Amino acid sequence: MMAPAAVHPPTEAPDAEAEEAGRRLFAQPCSFLAGATSDDALPADRLPEIAFAGRSNVGKSSLINALTGRTTLARVSRTPGRTQQINFFDLGHRLMLVDLPGYGFAQAAKKDVAAWTGLTRRYLRGRASLRRVLVLIDARHGFKMVDRPVLELLDESAVSYQIVLTKIDEVGPAELARRVEAVAKEARRHGAAHPALHLTSARDGSGIAALRAALGALAAPARPR
Repeated sequence: MMAPAAVHPPTEAPDAEAEEAGRRLFAQPCSFLAGATSDDALPADRLPEIAFAGRSNVGKSSLINALTGRTTLARVSRTPGRTQQINFFDLGHRLMLVDLPGYGFAQAAKKDVAAWTGLTRRYLRGRASLRRVLVLIDARHGFKMVDRPVLELLDESAVSYQIVLTKIDEVGPAELARRVEAVAKEARRHGAAHPALHLTSARDGSGIAALRAALGALAAPARPR
């Protein structure tokens, strides 16, 4: 019998040392490196990469901005499907943050959707520097049918991924507890899923320190001065 998925408290990192290391990492300069719309436009895989995946409007850009303490690093839009390329952000020359196009809905031509969906699938299957994929799930809605093919692709590709619930500030405590239980149950069905869930709110900062600490452990070592 598989053990239940762990859940970090929304506002706490695993320990003070890990939290401080994560804070220092995400306080480093973070800059847009490239926006890829084709395989040959992908930058060289020279740093460990963390990819952010999720349905359109799940809050990927907001979470990236919250982690880095910025408001406009990643473009936030109320219009679903505005991210139509794979965007790479260099964090202190130690970690690459990768904003993948949202899936499930987009105001774009079908051929364009098919093109960036194909590019995303090839990136997930073949990127040597990809250390983890964060699969964002809206805490208000939980898993949707459109999420499952992505989890299955990651399972098949043996890519380590972790479920991150977003927008927890918009859900009451009782409903959130039920949502966490349901999401954890689904996650346990997938072999490549990391056992810990993260609960976050880009709006009030809940869970941001804990997620920074977890991602900090995957970064390249700091260069000696």
